[in-house]
Amino acid sequence: MSNARDRSQAGFSLIELLISTGILLIITSVVTSGLLQMTRSQRTISNRTDMHSGVRSATELLQQEVGQAGRITVPAPITLSAAVIEDDTTAILSSVAGLFVNELLSIEGADPAIFNNQPETVQITAIDTSTRQITVKHVSSRGVVTDRFQSKHSAGVAVTAAGGFGTGVVPPAPPTGTFTNGSTGSVLKLYGDINGNGNMVYVEYVCDTTNGALYRNMVAWNAASKPALTPANILLSNILANPAQTVGGPNLPCFQYQMDLFGNYVLDVAITLTVQTQQIDPVTRQFQRETKALLNVSPRNTIGAWQSAGVNQNRVQPMPDTIKNNLLP
Repeated sequence: MSNARDRSQAGFSLIELLISTGILLIITSVVTSGLLQMTRSQRTISNRTDMHSGVRSATELLQQEVGQAGRITVPAPITLSAAVIEDDTTAILSSVAGLFVNELLSIEGADPAIFNNQPETVQITAIDTSTRQITVKHVSSRGVVTDRFQSKHSAGVAVTAAGGFGTGVVPPAPPTGTFTNGSTGSVLKLYGDINGNGNMVYVEYVCDTTNGALYRNMVAWNAASKPALTPANILLSNILANPAQTVGGPNLPCFQYQMDLFGNYVLDVAITLTVQTQQIDPVTRQFQRETKALLNVSPRNTIGAWQSAGVNQNRVQPMPDTIKNNLLP
C-alpha cells in the first residue's frame, strides 16, 4: 500500500518545475527575439526595395523620354492632293492635321520615269485649314531659301515631316545657357513624339526638393497653355536635395546638360535624384537615403538634328511657336 501511494505522488519537485519553466522561458525568449529581428530586417529590406523600385521606374521613364525627344511626326499619312509645278507657291494636301507654320516638309517627286522622282524640301509659311492649302518656300540642303517650288510633284505623292527638332531637349536657360525660358537644373523640358504614337506632346519634369516630389507634366504640343501641377502629376515622392559635388560646394542639380560647341544642341543629359524611404527604418530609427545618377542619357533625335546641321540644314526643324510662346514660359 505504501509503495503504491508513493508511486502515485511521484513527479517533478517544485525546484525542478521552476528550473524547467525557466529554461522554457529562455528558449521562448530567444526564438521570439529572433523572430522580431527577422521582422525588423524584413521591414528594412521592404523599405529599401520600395525606394529602389520607385526611383528605378522614374529614371527608366526619364531615359526613354529623353531619348525620344525631338522626334517629329504627323498623326496620319499625308499626300499631295493636286500636282504642283515649278514656281507654284501653294499646295493642297490630303490633311494639314499636326502641321505648323515654319515646319519643313519633304515632298516626293513626280513620275520617276519623267521627272527623275526628285524629292524637295519646303517650309510652310501659311496654313489654310478649311481648304487644306499650305503656302511654302523651297529650302535647299545648305539653307538657301527660294519663295516657290523648284520641282514638279505629282498628285498622290507622299508628304512627310523632314528631320527632327534640334531643340527637342530644350537647351538650358541663363545662367547655364542662353535659351529664353529654357530648361534648368530643376526643370527638364522636352517635346516631340515622346510616346511614339504619332502625336507630338510637350513634357516637363519638375524636381521640387522643397515639396519632396518629382513631377511630370504632359500636354499637347499645340495647347494654349500648360496645366498647373497637382498631386496627380507626382511621378516620384520623397525627393531630397542632392549632395554637394564638392565639399562645401553647391548641391548637384537634378538635371545637367552637355551642349555642342556653340551651345545650340543638348547632346547629353545627366540626371541625379536623391530619395528617401517612405517609412523610418525600424533598426536605425532613421530614413534610409539613396542617390541615383544617370550620367549619359543621349537624346538620339536631337543628336541626329545636330549631325544634319552641317550638311543638311533643311533637316533641322524649328521649334513650333505654340511651344515657344505658350508652353515654355
